[in-house]
Amino acid sequence: MRLIDMHIHSDNSPDGIHSPMYICEHAVRNGLRGIAITDHCEVDKFFSQKYNSSIFHSYFECAKARSAFEGQLLVLIGIEIGQPFYDIELSEKILGTKNYDYILASVHTPKGWTQDIKEIEYDKIDVYKFMEDYFLELAEIAKWDQCDALAHITCPMRRIQGKYGIDFDYKKVSDAADYLLTTMIENRKALEINTSGLRQDIGRTMPDENLIERYFQLGGELITVGSDAHSAYDVGAGIEQAIKIIKKYGKNQLTFYVNREEMHIEV
Repeated sequence: MRLIDMHIHSDNSPDGIHSPMYICEHAVRNGLRGIAITDHCEVDKFFSQKYNSSIFHSYFECAKARSAFEGQLLVLIGIEIGQPFYDIELSEKILGTKNYDYILASVHTPKGWTQDIKEIEYDKIDVYKFMEDYFLELAEIAKWDQCDALAHITCPMRRIQGKYGIDFDYKKVSDAADYLLTTMIENRKALEINTSGLRQDIGRTMPDENLIERYFQLGGELITVGSDAHSAYDVGAGIEQAIKIIKKYGKNQLTFYVNREEMHIEV
């Protein structure tokens, strides 16, 4: 299969383990055609956690890896920009300093919260109101022309369903979910199928088939697949399972970006 992993973190992310060069070695070994290294940049913590330094090193180490693996592996230089609307002026300044291939936007600390989504005690809150607000926040980011895709749009489910075992019914937030998906489609933002959940307690992709199917029903066509690997050993993990999901709905095309230009590959 012609596999491309569009969401990988190197040791230039606070929670990453391996260098871009080592990641590329494993990607080639695992038979991938291309990868995007999308190191974290949390806008709300940009100065306190010195992301200005880490994204600088990420960019140039990825450029070196791209040169070293030319002809063997397509190495795309990306970034995962978290909470971009915390300071939109700063976000656009950050992205304007480098020629990124791919910009992935995400929300790890939702608006109105001081905690990361992995730290929230979901058994003590209204999870339906929380997810409704989360989807609406992502929908506003989907209107932003500075990103190409939204990362793991159901990321809180790692804890809601995984850690806390809450039986979440998407029908109760269908209006907000549809608004998010429709906004993504109208603004040509790709839906990421994030496979990291397959390696965690949740045991499914993010989003799972409920929202993937709905995205297609609403006319969506842009799909990226990312392992969200924080270790070279997880690069490419779950990509084949994600492809099986889209093929189940009659789709056989993945999206990737070079110089922020939308491109497609049949699988």
